Amino acid sequence: MAPTIFDRPLLARRLTRRASADDWVTRHVLDEFHERLSLITRDVEKAAILGPDATLLPDRGATANGRFTFETFATLAGPETVDAENLELPASDYQLIASVLDLQAVNNVPSYLEALRRHLAPDGLMMAAAIGGRSLTELRDAWLAADVEMSGGVVPRVAPMIDVRDAGNLLQRAGFGLPVTDVDTHDVLYADPLALMNDLHKLGATNPLAARDPRLTSPRRLMRAAEIYAEKFSAPDGRARATLEILWLSGWAPHESQQKPLQPGSAKASLKDVLGGRG
Repeated sequence: MAPTIFDRPLLARRLTRRASADDWVTRHVLDEFHERLSLITRDVEKAAILGPDATLLPDRGATANGRFTFETFATLAGPETVDAENLELPASDYQLIASVLDLQAVNNVPSYLEALRRHLAPDGLMMAAAIGGRSLTELRDAWLAADVEMSGGVVPRVAPMIDVRDAGNLLQRAGFGLPVTDVDTHDVLYADPLALMNDLHKLGATNPLAARDPRLTSPRRLMRAAEIYAEKFSAPDGRARATLEILWLSGWAPHESQQKPLQPGSAKASLKDVLGGRG
């Protein structure tokens, strides 16, 4: 059993009642997703796309070979909600499955990735985008300093996220072939730290941890965290700088046509021969 890190029912309630439906992070990720998808030279007839809120997901996509229709599924809130912790989709022969910004809120990531792979047809493609491990490091550090200073202890506030160094291993562990991972890093600027925190609140993206402190944060501690943030992480123009890291993962369901790694001892020439006897 994977540990319960995220309070997923709380996340679902926040998405349902969030103050802003204009999720600029999702819009940015979907623009990049469509661009990456357009470079793939595959025919797609059956595809699924999953994300926390299905109302933000596209119902159509296009590869270099042409357009197709997505089946859309919500993993937290909205119509056609599925349980990401025990994923079951209506088919197991999708040629493409896309996961948009839900990996970072799943308690058992290896199990979820394995479930995505099981729902793919042989040689089907999985593409995923997730919030990467360096996102909001400034906010994490500011809250840590404020909590230690004012209470002498650490309070869980910012969720752990997947590091790019671990992503490839997660794909291999889930049984994907030809795994590829890369990361896009952005500096996002806000007028001040409180504007950043307000944006996270509007997006329903505040503390999602199951082990969070149930007590309300005092205004004094909030202001101290904002002061530390401004002191340590301001841009040259005085605005608050926040790191946003988007992690991209892709892998293929195994198929006999895929390139296989060479077996140990199968090389036709020794390294010494290649180097001309040097070393």
